[in-house]
Amino acid sequence: MSAYWIAIYKNLNKPEDLKAYAEKATPAIKKHNGKILVRGGIAETIEGESSPRTVIIEFPSVEEALKCYHSKEYQSAKKIVKEGFNRHIQIVEGI
Repeated sequence: MSAYWIAIYKNLNKPEDLKAYAEKATPAIKKHNGKILVRGGIAETIEGESSPRTVIIEFPSVEEALKCYHSKEYQSAKKIVKEGFNRHIQIVEGI
C-alpha cells in the first residue's frame, strides 16, 4: 500500500540551503522508489498556521519510506539543513 512522506516546514532559516539539500536528498528518494508529488509551490492556507513550504513524496510502502529516511544517503542530505529548517515530517499510509 502506498505511503506519503509529508513535510510541513515551520520556517526556512536558510532558504539558500534548499538547492544543496535537494541535490543530495533527491537521489536517496529515487533509490527508494519515491516520487516527489509536491515540492513548495503556491499554497493557500485555509485553516491553521501557514507554512512557507510543504513537500509530499509518494513511496510504495511505509517500510520503503522509512528505509529512505533512515538511509545513509538521506541522513547525509539532512545534515545540510540541520540548522536551516524547522519542519514536521510524517509518513502516512495511503488508502
